[in-house]
Amino acid sequence: MDTQVNPNKLFIGNLPYSVTEDQLNEMIAPHGTIVSLKLITDRETGRSRGIAFAELETEAMAEAVIAALNETEVDGRNIRVNVAQPKAPRRDFGGGGNGGYRGGSNGGSSNGGYRSGGNDRRY
Repeated sequence: MDTQVNPNKLFIGNLPYSVTEDQLNEMIAPHGTIVSLKLITDRETGRSRGIAFAELETEAMAEAVIAALNETEVDGRNIRVNVAQPKAPRRDFGGGGNGGYRGGSNGGSSNGGYRSGGNDRRY
């Protein structure tokens, strides 16, 4: 995994959920040449998560975007624009398997090891 900071890649946060990639492109383009732009959306709903990443052609262009847009208001929200930090490596918690479910003795119940609170009726 790459741990180097790319000074050309920007994090844009606190965006209104209504902002589109086209609107972001219009905001950023006057300050530099955009290499890539990605609005992060929820995988299930497709709705914006209020953050985006933009990569500009040069570090000077990225700095110009930060100077021009950081803490500016967009639809009532002050957006944050700064150099994106590399994604932290995921921690390996080991194990895996059954997600913490503890089998074993269940007090003679046949409910799969879960306590029923004294009432073991099945409907």
